[in-house]
Amino acid sequence: MREKLDGIAAAVRARLGGLLLAVTIAAAAVFLSEHYGAPQMLFALLIGMAFNFLSHEEKTRAGIDCAARTVLRIGVALLGIRLSLSDIVANGWVPVAGIVTFVAATTLGGIVISRLAGRSADFGLLTGGAVAICGASAALAISSVLAKTERLERDTLFTVVAVTTLSTLAMVLYPVLFATFGLDDTQTGFLIGATIHDVAQVVGAGYSVSDTAGDMATLTKLQRVALLPVVMLLIIAVSRKGGGQAVGLPWFLVAFVVLMALNSFGIVPDAVRELMSGASRWLLVTAIAALGVKTSLKEMFAVGPRQAAIVVGETLFLLGMATGFVLMWM
Repeated sequence: MREKLDGIAAAVRARLGGLLLAVTIAAAAVFLSEHYGAPQMLFALLIGMAFNFLSHEEKTRAGIDCAARTVLRIGVALLGIRLSLSDIVANGWVPVAGIVTFVAATTLGGIVISRLAGRSADFGLLTGGAVAICGASAALAISSVLAKTERLERDTLFTVVAVTTLSTLAMVLYPVLFATFGLDDTQTGFLIGATIHDVAQVVGAGYSVSDTAGDMATLTKLQRVALLPVVMLLIIAVSRKGGGQAVGLPWFLVAFVVLMALNSFGIVPDAVRELMSGASRWLLVTAIAALGVKTSLKEMFAVGPRQAAIVVGETLFLLGMATGFVLMWM
């Protein structure tokens, strides 16, 4: 028993330095975001990259790895507390059917675009899923169930940077674009929620139009987020069937679904739900900071413009599909 406790203490000490570094970067990112309005995750990435030299230091390496993996998975699991089945069916079945179609088509389209551009199907799943569902959070979650390769971490970080940057641009440009179509606030809110990648930018863009558009955008976005565990389960199933690296059913995905179910039945008190939702946000920013520390700018620039074109193509594909749906069916 004493030896086991000593082992645990040693493991904690080995990870403490890196975890404190990631938490400090996350706190700085949140502070800058609150004062300057840019996305927290983008700040966390950029600041983390500046400390890349610490990713190989003995005192910080284990903690950084822990933050990029374990902390990430806990954060993804806690995302489930923000969702409920009532969110999914609140607007009727026609919008729900549209959202399911958008997510499926964009994810599959990502694979096709990636293969045409000379990249792997996994890269298409990673980028297409991030564009289709919830941006940086989806990229991190999908990455955790993909077969581990030497390029996966770099591709994941690239995807986070790309979708966060495009989300920020969309937050400014999409409300102006949708206004030219002569849509009402409900239609505009649906389009914003169906096309912008990250939740924070969806909220910002929606409420910049009106309260009605903001409410609709948020509900629509949450419906996309609710499809994240479905996409992850499909990736796991295909990985097994294709004879690739077998990926077990991850505990954090089970926890995501359980928390969503508990929230759907009103079992979780409001105060606890708010606490867990806030914790999820902090944990994900901390994980992004750790990923930033693990990746150098040199590696980022090595990805090249072809990969950027893939994410832009997926974004435009989703935008065109959702716009056509609203003009024809809503």
